Amino acid sequence: MPEVTLPALIQQMLQPDFYPHGVQTPIQLLQTHISYVLLTGDYAYKVKKPVNFGFLDFSCPKRRQHYCQEELRLNARWAPDLYLEVLPISEHPAGRYRLGANNGHPVVEHTLKMRQFPQEGLFSHLFESGQLTAADLEALGRQTAAFHQQADHGDEIRQFGSLTMIRRTLDGNYQASLPYIGRAQTQQQYEETRQFTDPFLVDHSRWFERRQREGKIRECHGDLHLGNVCRYQNQIRAFDCIEFNDEFRCIDVIYDAAFMVMDLEFRGRTDLAYAFLNTYLEYTCDYWGAVLLPFYCSVRAYVRAKVNSLILDDPGLTPSQLASAQEVAAAYYRQAWAYGRPRQGRLLVMSGHSGSGKSTVARHLAQTLGAIHIRSDAVRKHLAGIPLHQRGDDSLYTPEMTDLTYTQLQELGLFLAGQGLTVILDARYDRQVQRQGILIQAAGRNLPVNILHCHAPLEVLAQRLDKRQGDIADATADLLPHQLRALEPFTEQEQPLVISVDTSGDWRTGLHREPQLTQPPPCLA
Repeated sequence: MPEVTLPALIQQMLQPDFYPHGVQTPIQLLQTHISYVLLTGDYAYKVKKPVNFGFLDFSCPKRRQHYCQEELRLNARWAPDLYLEVLPISEHPAGRYRLGANNGHPVVEHTLKMRQFPQEGLFSHLFESGQLTAADLEALGRQTAAFHQQADHGDEIRQFGSLTMIRRTLDGNYQASLPYIGRAQTQQQYEETRQFTDPFLVDHSRWFERRQREGKIRECHGDLHLGNVCRYQNQIRAFDCIEFNDEFRCIDVIYDAAFMVMDLEFRGRTDLAYAFLNTYLEYTCDYWGAVLLPFYCSVRAYVRAKVNSLILDDPGLTPSQLASAQEVAAAYYRQAWAYGRPRQGRLLVMSGHSGSGKSTVARHLAQTLGAIHIRSDAVRKHLAGIPLHQRGDDSLYTPEMTDLTYTQLQELGLFLAGQGLTVILDARYDRQVQRQGILIQAAGRNLPVNILHCHAPLEVLAQRLDKRQGDIADATADLLPHQLRALEPFTEQEQPLVISVDTSGDWRTGLHREPQLTQPPPCLA
């Protein structure tokens, strides 16, 4: 394959004398299918390629200038310390280029100037080096929740969440992938993936319409995956949001979050995916939206497959690079297909006194099994309209508020599990009526249920509650005597469903030996 020569401008931008500041040599060049990024040391410069893929049009200088400005504006929402300014590039005699307008010479290009950060800070790099932790993803989940809650969501943005617009996006993805059937995916995969997403949109049209009405269509990031998140000066920053297509950016917030979930699951780390997702859901209380995750994760995987397929037509790639791109595209097509496979939902109901380790066990299981973890403490505070870390007063714990909270837990759990998700309901569940309501309705819907009863010696419970910090739960050790009196024993019907978890010992080893937890429910297919 002949070597492809870089454009003259990029060749000159690789030279230190192009810049009005000192640089670190050699200047590094990174490329995507739509841009060049030059790393100079303190600063990075992005130049958009003159390409037109239909969904993205950088074909003329005016468009590239416009989208440089848009990229600056949009990324300033999350990473204002990384995005600095848009600079013109002028052309001088003898084909020389200069950074900035100069002496009336024509401006022929624009570049986005950014603060350069160490590539080792990228979440993708941290992942590959084994340094990315659940705590990192939980922090990102909180940030993403705050970002979405503040994002614009007016009428102009809301219209992008219509069924017509979603259908257009789906059709565009599938149409763009047609040339790669037989190269990166099979005809059967293509058809079966469409047989999942197309009917889903029709059969559940009311879900999508409700999302529109409730203001869940917002001006999001649009490209939230590990390669677009970094640690910078001890802060987590998401960057490189979608600027080139309003339709790809103005989306359902769950669709935005689904990209990170899909990316981590694609890399084989369901635990990190659900550390992010459950933190995000806890802070947004958007549990109803979780029902759309299989659909949106499939779409996200298909988009990544499509993008990697487009690379296959790049004449500048070596045979090994083409083979790698084809392998990655094929893996994403398989991932998109897999999200559409039928699965059996189930419920895991936590039980135990405050301080018994319910949430710790539930969090571990959620990350192990890929489950939606719903805490009563979060639901209660969202219902009351108070911040999660604000301590609730007596009105938050009236019998009426407790009944409302458990009713909400039951409705959410049954609904999500009924759609094939594994759901963990995390509350004390110390009353038989609370448990029986779930068991009766779950049985009527053929949903498997287990009750995980967490316990430890009373002095251990008290010590844990006295030392608890930074958690959203309000319970204190002085409540334990009342809880002990209120506990109603498991009925004969419940006993076979109970898994006892002594959290004062090595409870993880015990859980991993439980067949009900280690063997996933059978697929519906």
